[in-house]
Amino acid sequence: MNYFKQILRFAKPYRIYAILNIISNIFYALFGTLAMVSLFPMLNVLFDKTKRVSEQPKWEGILKVREYAENYLNHFVTQKAEQGNEDVLIFMVVLVISMFFLKNIFSYLAMYFITFLRNGVLKDIRNELYKKTVELPLSFFSEKRKGDTIARISTDVLEIQHSFLSILELIVREPLMILFTIFAMLLISPKLTLFVFVFIPVSGFLISLVGKKLKKHSDKVQKEQGYFLSIVEETLGGLKVIKGFNAEKIFGNKFKDSTARFYNFSNTLLNRQNLASPTSEFLGITVIAILLWYGGQMVLVEKTLDPGLFIVYMGLAYNILTPAKAISKASYGVKRGNAAAERVLEILNMPSPLQDKPGAKDIKEFTSNINIDNISFKYEDDYVLRNFTLQVPKGNSVALVGQSGSGKSTIANLVTRFYDVNEGAIKIDNTDIRDVTKTSLRGMMGLVTQDSILFNDSIKNNLLVGNEHASDEEILDALKVANAWEFVKDLPKGIETNIGDSGNKLSGGQKQRLSIARAVLKNPPIMILDEATSALDTESERLVQSALENMMKNRTSIVIAHRLSTIQNSDLIVVMQKGEIVEKGTHDELISKNGVYQKLVNMQSFD
Repeated sequence: MNYFKQILRFAKPYRIYAILNIISNIFYALFGTLAMVSLFPMLNVLFDKTKRVSEQPKWEGILKVREYAENYLNHFVTQKAEQGNEDVLIFMVVLVISMFFLKNIFSYLAMYFITFLRNGVLKDIRNELYKKTVELPLSFFSEKRKGDTIARISTDVLEIQHSFLSILELIVREPLMILFTIFAMLLISPKLTLFVFVFIPVSGFLISLVGKKLKKHSDKVQKEQGYFLSIVEETLGGLKVIKGFNAEKIFGNKFKDSTARFYNFSNTLLNRQNLASPTSEFLGITVIAILLWYGGQMVLVEKTLDPGLFIVYMGLAYNILTPAKAISKASYGVKRGNAAAERVLEILNMPSPLQDKPGAKDIKEFTSNINIDNISFKYEDDYVLRNFTLQVPKGNSVALVGQSGSGKSTIANLVTRFYDVNEGAIKIDNTDIRDVTKTSLRGMMGLVTQDSILFNDSIKNNLLVGNEHASDEEILDALKVANAWEFVKDLPKGIETNIGDSGNKLSGGQKQRLSIARAVLKNPPIMILDEATSALDTESERLVQSALENMMKNRTSIVIAHRLSTIQNSDLIVVMQKGEIVEKGTHDELISKNGVYQKLVNMQSFD
């Protein structure tokens, strides 16, 4: 129930609906009981068993409430009978119909109000999950499958709605129905009702035995669902490779294995869950059968119970079965919901190591330099950067070169604070970036990555990610700076053209130029270019390089380069090897040293 309490906090904004639901359920339970009790006077009228009472009875205290109610009804029926038996019967039929009508009206109102609460909680949990997913550092998702995260936001949250939030209905409605019904049964025959109480704990114990392992099975189902969603996500992302390598069978088998496991886990879970209803119904009918025998003795042999009252009593006893079944089903729902809530709360309760410090300040402008001061960093066990120091003055372009795995892209990840350094500090204008808000830090920076990350939307909306308040004129200017207007103007809808999933309707060079246009539109003082031209052909590279040069004018730039031809005009070139600086200087200075840089240039000249 600990998970249930944590989920319940999302219900607070909708408590008015919970209150209205509780009020409706109270009336539902009350009229549900009265509907059964109202059959008694009708049966008496039908069998002409009504006791004639000409004087209105007097209230003699709670202990004699049954006698008072019975005498009052008899008095009322006696008065009506004087007007004709047909009138009495019509009145009794109207009374019964009215009770059942009111019961169902309040049942609908209870469901009506709880709908707003359930769907509101569903919406808020999803919003919170999405917000938290975006806030968590990249390192969290490098260890998690995307499909698993999607499963938590979609199916796990739905499971919470179906199971946990159903309890909010049952907590009030079904127990009240049982309570009112038992109260009415006690009024009719305390002896018979005590007999019922002997069997209720036995039934509850047998039902709990069935549901013991339900959470464990439910957890397996939800994890497997996350796994096969991951396979679907990877398949859609890598269709070219799968088709190109004729790997359809490999991925098909992976998916079939996962769905086979899901099939087995689901069968075990549902078969155990499906036992709830028949078990509780069978136990309930067993109790009813025993009541028929024992109550029959009281009516026929002992003659201590009126036959009409016994029929009503049996109706009330059966009236307990439906809420009892609902409660036993709900107890399974809690166990299933527990597994889903655990997975959802794992993300919601995950502390983010990259949260802003209390009192972190906003930086409004960049005035002097970026100072990377003696930093060391590791993703897992081995350091990828050791004692790395570099200063980037305002307005300068600094290029980082070196073989793959030398730590170049790690610098970009640390400067943008996608990760925090293990040792040392990165400072902007002598302020540690851990002492400023992430939003203001990243607001000072434009990022162009090797993989052009675009979204399934129009060109305009992709660029507005850089500056959501930009005008169409500013978007056109950014496209021109990025050498992208030349192809955008020929598209059927111009900047309103949808570019497809990940921008796949465009070529690699076109996608990269849109990425540059997005960074230009943001117009930040610092640009970080992470191998922005490495995946392009020669012609696209020339256009992109020209766009980059346009963009870097009068800006501070950190350029991570694979192709050395693109960084010859940089103010400083830093050559990296195994996380350390081995050479630095301008292009001409490094060529004259005839060292590591010269070897890299020679290797590329033969490419």
